Amino acid sequence: MEARWELKKVEPAAYLAMNSLENYVNKSGLDKTLIKLIKIRAFQLNKCAFCIDMHTKEARSNGETEQRIYVLNAWRETPFFSPEERAVLELTEAVTLISENQVPNSVYEEVSRYFSETEIAKLLMAIVTINAWNRIAITTKMIPGIY
Repeated sequence: MEARWELKKVEPAAYLAMNSLENYVNKSGLDKTLIKLIKIRAFQLNKCAFCIDMHTKEARSNGETEQRIYVLNAWRETPFFSPEERAVLELTEAVTLISENQVPNSVYEEVSRYFSETEIAKLLMAIVTINAWNRIAITTKMIPGIY
């Protein structure tokens, strides 16, 4: 596999704008575990090998368990995720696959049980940001393991 080009080199201002979103998410006060779960689940749905490789390694180094990473693709069938995490995973899937069913009221109502509007806005930005990174990585054919 060969990369097409690097956004950072071809359009540095665009890369900086994306990096600003990433920095916002990282400094938003959201739990780091939630951010990692959002990222990994979005990567899985988007089939972004570069991001799966990078962020599963980061998640492990931040204390995420192998077991939870391995079963994340089938999270509904496991007891390994809290109700709050389940609500966030459901929201992540709805936003990532928005063209399929929009974001159903039931998904929003469930996440609202655990998070304030401000926190939901931050969760939304985390989901939107990682989906944007996925589209960049997939389109430019970023190579897993090179970062």
